[in-house]
This record gives sequence, structure tokens and C-alpha cells, in this order.
Amino acid sequence: MTDETALRKRLSELLRERSITHGDFVLASGQHSPYYIDARRTTMSGEGLAVIGALGLARLRARGWRPRAVGGLTLGADPVAYAIAAAARAHGVALDAFTVRRQVKTHGTGRRIEGCFAPGDPVVVVEDVITTGQSAQEAIAAIRGEGGTVLGVLAVVDRGEGGRQTLETAGVAVDALVTASDLL
Repeated sequence: MTDETALRKRLSELLRERSITHGDFVLASGQHSPYYIDARRTTMSGEGLAVIGALGLARLRARGWRPRAVGGLTLGADPVAYAIAAAARAHGVALDAFTVRRQVKTHGTGRRIEGCFAPGDPVVVVEDVITTGQSAQEAIAAIRGEGGTVLGVLAVVDRGEGGRQTLETAGVAVDALVTASDLL
């Protein structure tokens, strides 16, 4: 078993233990689902951060993506971005993180993108869970609007409900650490 295979197995276990709830849920997309994946219960845990950081860095390398920074729409993307940036640092790779606000800040600097982002930067958008791809699309629009170049989208979980296809149809490559079908 490779390190990446062992890490993916552990991530699936963590998500099953911490993040999946069965019932009747309305998702952010408005769709109904018999399960909810609150990935933050995994992405914000110490072990989850370590596993996601290592797996995320491995996926960036496997894809040949060489971003200057990783980030996405707050709140789900934040711990994922920080985990990957920390893992990169531990391996001597220069990679920073940023956060895309849902709205432009109305005070202070008035920024929508906070952290380590500059116009012209090649970036990878990260997500905790992709369902319809709407959050990733919003982050991509903000990043491109500020002059960034999006290399692709990396999600912790792809629910397999059309988000990947929507993004890929728009010309954005997508990768996921695990899929919902891996977990259920």
C-alpha cells in the first residue's frame, strides 16, 4: 500500500466517523439529500489537517499543478488551503494560502481576497465538498476578477452530483481526494 493509498483510506475513515450524517437534508444548492457531509468536522481536526495537507500536496504534484497559492470561498476552503500550505512548507515547497470572502469587505482595505494572493498568481481553488460547483465558480470568478490564473480545483470530497462536470465544461480541471461513493 502506497503512502497516498494509506492516507486516502484514513481520510475516508475520518470522514465516515466525523462528517457524515444520515437523515433528510437540504443542501446549499437547494437539493434534498439522505446524507450530509459536514467535512469541516474532519478538515478542522488535527489529524484531518495532517492527512488532507499531505494528500492535497500529493494531488497537486500528480496533476503537475504548480500554484503560487491555494484557497477558495470561506469557510469550507479555509482549513483545506491552510493544511496544504503547511504540508508544502514541511516539504520545502513554497506555497501560500488565501481566502475568498463571500462579499467585498466594506471596511479596512475593502478586499474580497485575503491572505497571500497577488494579481498574476497561478492558484488552485480548494473546496471541502463539491456538489454543484457553485462555490468553486464563485471563487474562480473573484480570483479571475483580481487577475489570478486558476490552474484547477481540488476538493476533499466530490459528491458526484454534477459539480465536477459543470466546472470541467467551463474549462476548469477538477480533482478530488475522495468521492461520496467511496464513503457511502
